[in-house]
Amino acid sequence: MKFSNVRILVKDYRKCFEFYTHQLGLEATWDVGECYASFKVADGIEGFAIFTSDLMASVVGNTDKMQPIGLREKSMISFEVDNVDESYKKLSAKGLKFINEPMDMPDWGMRVVHLYDPEENLIELFTPLST
Repeated sequence: MKFSNVRILVKDYRKCFEFYTHQLGLEATWDVGECYASFKVADGIEGFAIFTSDLMASVVGNTDKMQPIGLREKSMISFEVDNVDESYKKLSAKGLKFINEPMDMPDWGMRVVHLYDPEENLIELFTPLST
């Protein structure tokens, strides 16, 4: 078995694509119409993707169900950045709203900050703490 990517299922594909490319600054490696995009997460590595939820729902047989909104997070997308504080300032200046401000989490060994994408998927940006 070979790992391919983590894919989140979204309702508003274009809004999420714009968020991840233009606001968060990820490089898209694929943008297929209005349904699928993958993003480079490291040198030469694709590991994150978005896909239109309604298309997946029909494949797995749950078109009658709604996506959960307003519930406790079940998953999180985590990105390592060179400097959490600089990323926070840069992205805040672009209009991104954060859940919290950068903070040290010594037990985790990292400095973190959190935000949501347009569909309330939790995102963590982190930098390892110096040891």
